Amino acid sequence: MKDKRILYVSSEVTPYLPETELSSTAFNVAKNAHSKGIQTRIFMPRFGVINERRHQLHEVIRLSGMNLIINDMDMPLIIKVASIPKERMQVYFIDNDEYFKRKAVYSDEDDKLFDDNDERMIFFAKGVVETVKKLNWAPDIIHVHGWMASLLPLYLREFYKEEPLFAESKIVTSLYNSDIEDLNKELANKVRFDKIEDSKVATIETPSHINILKSAIENSDAIIKGSEVLPEEIETFIEESNVKVLDFQSEETLTESYLEFYKENVLELSE
Repeated sequence: MKDKRILYVSSEVTPYLPETELSSTAFNVAKNAHSKGIQTRIFMPRFGVINERRHQLHEVIRLSGMNLIINDMDMPLIIKVASIPKERMQVYFIDNDEYFKRKAVYSDEDDKLFDDNDERMIFFAKGVVETVKKLNWAPDIIHVHGWMASLLPLYLREFYKEEPLFAESKIVTSLYNSDIEDLNKELANKVRFDKIEDSKVATIETPSHINILKSAIENSDAIIKGSEVLPEEIETFIEESNVKVLDFQSEETLTESYLEFYKENVLELSE
């Protein structure tokens, strides 16, 4: 595994956001891989609640400056970077004033989901891919965590299917429990705008949390159960899907179990 490259893409990562099952798992798994000599990159959204001064974020001018087309709108892509103290791990932040400047993560002060979370998901997925292309860094594994990142497998499989940098990349998605409500009903149409076929968009026609996870499962090579309890509908969908699966791991075992899973069940798919 030492010569391998793993791209971690997560909705949340500690210490930049509060500690949750998602944010701590994404961090700990990446940290462990990094400590074993595996080349790692971590990407997350630059939510407005992240204190840039405290965490020493700075813009990477050579990576910023391009515009991403989201539902026929030009949206500037800003890339910021920080290093996790003591770990010598770099974290890349996908930023845009329209989508991420607000001082909140997913919802407003009334706990109502932002109406543009669908566009934020698309922007994040495209922003990650375009930045990795600029870095010219071909990952062996792309490990996705959290619903805000869960359109990435679909975009890699369809929108970027001709991109040679990712031709050999294997996609792993960790699934977590969440109580989010349905997203903007136009999500499927906004994805279709990117010339992604109807058959590939059908799963997210009703943009519920469960359907977004189903889409990620459909477009991944392997699945990890990041929460001990997942919706029954998701459990059934996993059983019916032809993907490798790692069951939920306790905090004590997850880092080594994930590396073993990569080695024995994910990378072997290339052979």
